[in-house]
Amino acid sequence: MEQQLEMNLLVPIPDDLILIKKMKYEELEKQGLLGRWWSMKDLEERTGRQATWLKENILLVPFYKNLLDIESEQGGCVFYPTPGTGEKWTFQAKAMANFLDTYFPSIFTKKHR
Repeated sequence: MEQQLEMNLLVPIPDDLILIKKMKYEELEKQGLLGRWWSMKDLEERTGRQATWLKENILLVPFYKNLLDIESEQGGCVFYPTPGTGEKWTFQAKAMANFLDTYFPSIFTKKHR
């Protein structure tokens, strides 16, 4: 007759690590922003705001444009297309996400104007 032994084992996990399901890890990896670029549609989906609102309240506001435009002295994270050329808005995803988090209060209170 075969015998089975059941035991519980405690494995300490260091504070700087977490344990998650592989499926969740793969989902998070897909959502990662490092090395990704967004289109205007991506930015609309991330913020829940339409392009017109994003332009009027963030992208074309001189204070923010100076921070965001890749051609500004700050060397921002947004490619501003030249009107009439068919070029598309392009956003460096991670930097744009950080900008949105940092300036969220300012965007909605309009304290930048």
